[in-house]
Amino acid sequence: MSVPQPPEPIPGARLLFSLDPAVSYLNHGAFGAAPIAVQRAQQRLRDEMEANPLRFFTQGLVDRIAHTRRHLAGFLGADPEGSSLVGNTTTGVAVVLQSVGLKPGDEVLTTDHGYGAVNLAIQRECRRTGAVNRILPIPLADTDEQIVRAIRTGLRPGRTRLLVIDQLTSVTARLFPTAAIVAVAHEHGVPVLVDAAHAPGMLATTVSSIGADFWAGNLHKWGFAPRGTALLAVAPRWRDRIEPLVVSWEQDAGYPARVEWQGTLDYTSWLAAPAGLFTLRSLGVDRVRGHNAALAAYGQRVVGDALGVPPAQLPDPGGPGVSMRLIPLPAGIATTIEAARALQTRISERLAAEVAVIGWNGRGWLRLAGQVYNTADEYERLAVRLPALLAQR
Repeated sequence: MSVPQPPEPIPGARLLFSLDPAVSYLNHGAFGAAPIAVQRAQQRLRDEMEANPLRFFTQGLVDRIAHTRRHLAGFLGADPEGSSLVGNTTTGVAVVLQSVGLKPGDEVLTTDHGYGAVNLAIQRECRRTGAVNRILPIPLADTDEQIVRAIRTGLRPGRTRLLVIDQLTSVTARLFPTAAIVAVAHEHGVPVLVDAAHAPGMLATTVSSIGADFWAGNLHKWGFAPRGTALLAVAPRWRDRIEPLVVSWEQDAGYPARVEWQGTLDYTSWLAAPAGLFTLRSLGVDRVRGHNAALAAYGQRVVGDALGVPPAQLPDPGGPGVSMRLIPLPAGIATTIEAARALQTRISERLAAEVAVIGWNGRGWLRLAGQVYNTADEYERLAVRLPALLAQR
């Protein structure tokens, strides 16, 4: 089977970013990368804030935040009045966890594909309330039908108080059949929280059609917003119960203002976020998504071939449009979180390449992302040099 051809580069896209040209930045999924125009838009807002802080914070800022939220929610197909801006997906998850009213004996059901910080937030809330976290194993090669069946079997009506699932997993770059899972959970009376950290910008997402009780996604990854920009969408029946992590002067205004307003928070990342969507739209949303998914698939095959991984053993992301791909590392390498972090650092320092190295289920994995600033030769250089580095155990 031949290696798929890389997509045609998008002319001028690399020049939109201030990334170090000496480094192959193949890990957009970690912290994103804000285009230069977005950086400048945020700096202008910071200049405005520092020119007269009192005026900036007290004259119309709540309305400016609401206007921004409506813009971002509209792009994602979410109800603007049922959404709130938050710092990141994990913050949105924490807001939901402390608002649903877990009690002793309740169960939060998750899968073994969950993001580490979200898992820690769930465990902390379970310790605080006396609830328990049950983790459902989902094999990486499972089909959508098998995933839905496993979750249907794993639900315990009357005990499962909340199901937390990923739309696109960070750990394994696997697209889950989110809407189908939500439908099954609702059949059993179980509310669902969707961790959609990687969905905004990457996937053609319409939040309202998913039907989840709670949905949280980052705009600062694939939506080109400044870091610290995410959206939490809440179904109507839950909105009156949503409480912020910190009470502020907008507490009596109800949701979403009580969650969004956090006093002297730097709101410039949120206010500059529409500039990120403008960049994405200027390049062509579908064009960017197609380019990134094709480039990630190319990188997966090139590096996989270099490591001797048969194409049939390269994990399928589970659907089109996914701009991250997973490659299994040789047995015994990066099998723990600590070893994965150490290898990621070695690759960064010795190969001038930023990648994600993940220890999951006793196996080490390499996660590559594709973005408009990446080129095929960056993956090819990694493929040439990585095997020798891995052999230096």
